[in-house]
Amino acid sequence: MIIGLIVADILMGLAFALSYNHLPQQIPLFYSRTWGEDQLGDLWMIALLPFLMHFFVLFNNWIANKYFKEIVFMKKLIHACNWFLIVTFTGVFLKIILLVT
Repeated sequence: MIIGLIVADILMGLAFALSYNHLPQQIPLFYSRTWGEDQLGDLWMIALLPFLMHFFVLFNNWIANKYFKEIVFMKKLIHACNWFLIVTFTGVFLKIILLVT
């Protein structure tokens, strides 16, 4: 799973670095809000996605190690959820970057 996080970080960093010159000052981040300016956030806020991804994965690992040390099914379920989080957060990040460039 650590390798998955590293690959996700590399993909997100590479996509951001390659498209940085073409990114506008504000990007659509808040899709739950009504269409228009309410959806826009500053460019630096895109960095929240990787930080949240790492937080959730580390929190899940902490929960698995603290409460489910001996329950193999729960550890596998949390492991699968972590992979889902990594793929989803990376996909959303890349979709936003590719949408605005």
